[in-house]
Amino acid sequence: MLGICYYPEHWPEHMWQQDAQEMKALGLRYVRIGEFAWSRLESTPGNYHFDWLDRAIDTLAAAGLQVIMCTPTATPPKWLIDKYPSILPVDINTGSVRGFGSRRHYDFSSPDYLREALKISEVVAKRYGHNPNVVGWQTDNEIACHDTCHSGSEHAKRAFQQWCKNKYKDIDNLNSAWGTVFWSMEYQDFSQIELPILAVTETHPAHQLAYRRFSSDQVIHFHDEMIKVIRRHAPNRWVTHNFIPMADTQTDNHALAKNLDFVSYDNYPLGRSDLFFAEAPAEKFKPYMRTGHPDYASYAFDQSRGISKQNFWIMEQQPGPVNWAHHNPRPEKGMVRLWSWQAFAHGADCVCFFRWRQAPFAQEQMHAGIKRNDNSKAQAWYEVEQLNAEMARSNLKIGSAVKAKVAIVTGTLNQWVTEIEIQGTSYSQLEVEFAYYSALRQLGLAVDFVSTEDDLSQYSLVVAPCLPIVEQAFVDNCKNSGAHLIFGPRAGAKTNELSLVPNLGPGLLQQLIPIKVLTTETIRPDCSESMTFNGKQYESSRWREELELSESVQVIAIDSSNQPMVVQKGNISYIASLTCDEFLQDYFESIANQVGVSTIRLPKDMRMMQRENLTFIFNYSSQSQFFPDETATQLGSFVLGSAELAPFDVAIIEHH
Repeated sequence: MLGICYYPEHWPEHMWQQDAQEMKALGLRYVRIGEFAWSRLESTPGNYHFDWLDRAIDTLAAAGLQVIMCTPTATPPKWLIDKYPSILPVDINTGSVRGFGSRRHYDFSSPDYLREALKISEVVAKRYGHNPNVVGWQTDNEIACHDTCHSGSEHAKRAFQQWCKNKYKDIDNLNSAWGTVFWSMEYQDFSQIELPILAVTETHPAHQLAYRRFSSDQVIHFHDEMIKVIRRHAPNRWVTHNFIPMADTQTDNHALAKNLDFVSYDNYPLGRSDLFFAEAPAEKFKPYMRTGHPDYASYAFDQSRGISKQNFWIMEQQPGPVNWAHHNPRPEKGMVRLWSWQAFAHGADCVCFFRWRQAPFAQEQMHAGIKRNDNSKAQAWYEVEQLNAEMARSNLKIGSAVKAKVAIVTGTLNQWVTEIEIQGTSYSQLEVEFAYYSALRQLGLAVDFVSTEDDLSQYSLVVAPCLPIVEQAFVDNCKNSGAHLIFGPRAGAKTNELSLVPNLGPGLLQQLIPIKVLTTETIRPDCSESMTFNGKQYESSRWREELELSESVQVIAIDSSNQPMVVQKGNISYIASLTCDEFLQDYFESIANQVGVSTIRLPKDMRMMQRENLTFIFNYSSQSQFFPDETATQLGSFVLGSAELAPFDVAIIEHH
C-alpha cells in the first residue's frame, strides 16, 4: 500500500481534482491531510471553516482515494497564543520563552493548551469521525520533536512539584531517594523543588532523571487524552502517530504507543544520517552521503516495529533533498524505491511519501516532493511508478510478519541515564546501540527491538548494548528466557534513582553472572588499547571496566594487560569495553553459531531481510554486487531482480 502527504490549503482549488486523479494513477491509495491546518480551520476562537476541507475530502474520495485525517495540534494559531501566552514553552538551556512563528510552540504542562488542543481535536473528530472516506487518524505530528518534550515554565515547575509529591509522598522519602544531602540540596517541602535547569554546574542526576520521567509522562498524558477524544467520536477507525523512534523525542515511546492501533515513522535517511554521522570522517561518510548508511533506516524500522509490537507504517518517506539537516544532498537515483522496499521488508504495511508537491513558499520550500513546484514530475515520481508496478508481482502480503530470533533490549531510560551521567564524551548510547545493531545486520540477521518488560522466550540471542538500570523483574525474565544473553558495559550499574548499586556493577545481573566491576575508565577514542579474541587483535576503547570474576566465569577476550574484557558463564556474556565493528561481528557470529542461528557474511553494503516467505536483498553500493548463489538457490526463486544487483538495486526471492 502506498500513500501521500497532501496540503490542499496550499494550492488553488482548481488543482485539486487533477492532483487526486494523478495520485490514483500513480498507484497511491491513502492521502494524509490536515496536520498543520488549525488557523485555516479556526480563524478566530470558535469561528470554524470546514467547507474547504469537506470539498477537499470529497475530491480525493471521488478519485478513489482514502483519507487519513490529523489533529492539527502541532501548530497552535497566533490568536490562541495571544489569548494564552503561557502556552509557549520555556527553553531549558536559556530560560527564554520560545516564541510563535514556527511549529510545536506549546508546553505539554500548559492546562490552557491541553484544553484547547482537545477542543479542536474533538471538533474535527465530530465532523469527520463517521465520514466513510476518512479511514484513519493521525495524532498531532512528530510529537515532542524539536526539543519540545522539556519546558522550563512555571506550569512545568508546578506540575513537576506535584508529580514528585505523588511519587514520593513524603519529602524525606525524596531526599533519601535522591541523596540530596550532597552539596546541601535537602528540601523541606515539595514546593521548594526547582526544575534541574540553568544551574551553575551540573544539577543532581536523580533530580534530572525524575524531571525527564515527569516530562515524558506529560507528553504521554497529552497524547492519551487526544486518542480518547478521537476514539469517542470516530469509532471503528484506526489511530496512529508518526513517531521519531527513541532518540529525538526524550519520551518513553513504548508508553506513548500503548493506546495506538499501530506506530508510524517518518523516514528521512539522508537528513537524519547527516545529523547522526556528523562527526564521522569524510572517508566513512561520503560513500553514504546520497544513500544513507545501509543500517540506519532499518534501525528505525525495526524500532518502530518493536514499539508497535506489530507491523508499522511509513507516514513520511523522503522523496528528494530535504531542507532541515546541516547539509541536504539529493538521493542517488533508485534510493527512494530502495528505501520503500526496505521499509516493506522490515514490516511496513504502507509507505506514504512526503510530499505531493514542493511548496514554493515558507520554511520547507527547499524540501522536495513527488512533483516540483511548477507541477513537473520529479525523479521520485518515476521511482514510485516503478515501485507500484513491482509490488503487483512481488506477492508481498500486507499484514505478513517479520520473525526474528535475535533481539536488542532498548528503552529511552538508557538514553536518559547516559546523557545525564556522561563520564566520557565519546560514549553515546545511541552510537553504541547502533554499532551492535549494525554488526548483527551485517551477519544477515533479522533483529527485533524489545523493552525490559517484553517476553524473551521466542529468541535465541538477546543483546543489551546499554542497560544501566535493571529491575528484578527483568532479571527473572532473563532467567526464564532460554536465550543466550549478551550485556554491554554499564549494564546494571545504577539504581532506579541513578545512584551506584550497593553491590557494584552489574548489580542485579550478578544473579546471572558472578562478576563485579571494580573500576571504570573512559579514554579518548584515539588512545585505544588492544583486545584479543580467538587469537585475533581488536580494539578496546572509550569505556573500559576492570572486572573481578568468580572461578566459574570463563574469560573470552583479554586486553594487552591480560585483563578480562569479555567473559561468559553458561548462556550469559558480559562485554566490559566498547570496541570495534570487527569484534562485534566476529563475536556475535560465534555466539549465533553456538545457539543455532544461521548467519551469512554479506558483501560490504549489501543487506538482506526476510518477511514470511520473501527474502529481500538491498545493494547500497555504487558498484554491482552478487548475492551468494548457493544461498539464493537454497531459499527459492527470484521474483524481482537477480543474484547480480546493480548499484542501489533491490532483489526479492520467494521461498520454495
